[in-house]
Amino acid sequence: MKLLGFEFAPLLIPIERRLQTISVFYFTSTFLFMGFSCLLLMIYLLLFTKYYWIPVIYFTYYFFDRKTSAQGGRRINFMRYSPVWKHYANFFPLKLIKTAELDPKKNYILGCHPHGIMCYSHFGNFATEGSGFSKIFPGITSYLTVLNGQFMFPIFRDIFMTSGAVEVSRESISYLLNQPEKGNAVALIIGGASEALDASPGNYTVRKTGRKGFCKLALKYGASLVPVYAFGENDLYVQLRNPDGSKLRQFQEFCTHKLGFSPPLFHGRGIFNYTFGLVPYRRPLNTVVGSPIDVEKNENPTAEDIDKLHKQYLQALEDLFETHKVNYGVDKDDHLIFKK
Repeated sequence: MKLLGFEFAPLLIPIERRLQTISVFYFTSTFLFMGFSCLLLMIYLLLFTKYYWIPVIYFTYYFFDRKTSAQGGRRINFMRYSPVWKHYANFFPLKLIKTAELDPKKNYILGCHPHGIMCYSHFGNFATEGSGFSKIFPGITSYLTVLNGQFMFPIFRDIFMTSGAVEVSRESISYLLNQPEKGNAVALIIGGASEALDASPGNYTVRKTGRKGFCKLALKYGASLVPVYAFGENDLYVQLRNPDGSKLRQFQEFCTHKLGFSPPLFHGRGIFNYTFGLVPYRRPLNTVVGSPIDVEKNENPTAEDIDKLHKQYLQALEDLFETHKVNYGVDKDDHLIFKK
């Protein structure tokens, strides 16, 4: 039904689809608003109520626990296996496609592309069991790395860590790759927040220049590199046009540089309408995990060693995209674009 330019969802929709929409809306609203809401709540309790002792106790706990997000986090499988994430995955639907085995006796760095607006694919695949990561890659433990600032918000940080999410810092990644137990897969969103500004339907741009730290860590700890591409991630929202060089893009890049996260202007659908809102559109998400690039351990790699591995990785990523693109809705004449 259409009204005032909005296309509204029918009243009679199977409960399963309602649950899918609610699950995705839960993640979206949590990602966008929960951190700041928890921070404001703590400030309010501390300064304006008689319950000041609650934030005092919490921040005392936080002081002693602040390093946990850089030391493997605090994974709780009950949370990762929650039925919420099955509904979340079925909304798009989200699928994880394996092209090669991952040996549990090795560690891995999964290079995830593209960032998209809110990393729906990478969160669903590597921070939950919604797409069945543990069944598809038995013996491998995934850790999604996210901006360090996410772990500075009270309460939100504790909830986020239950998914297995950790800081995207050198200290954090080194901790996981240096453990005596193998089979750790560190999911790294290589393009970072700036890549979100290129997230629009039909755009296959990934960032590459200067992002070689993951190669250095792979060499230092002998971790295999695995290219990962999520087909459909950039199709979930419509972003306000912001071509390179435009005033909007310059402002967005300024904010990204100063604040550490990008401010894309976008819209999707709503909970009860298909026209406008914060919920992503239902678009198939197919995440293809490529073959691992085995890396020989080198604790003191040279710039030449790093550059060589980086070029090898980018070629593997491009080959992965070209091999599978037609299967997942990409025109044969479209190609991956590497952006400086």
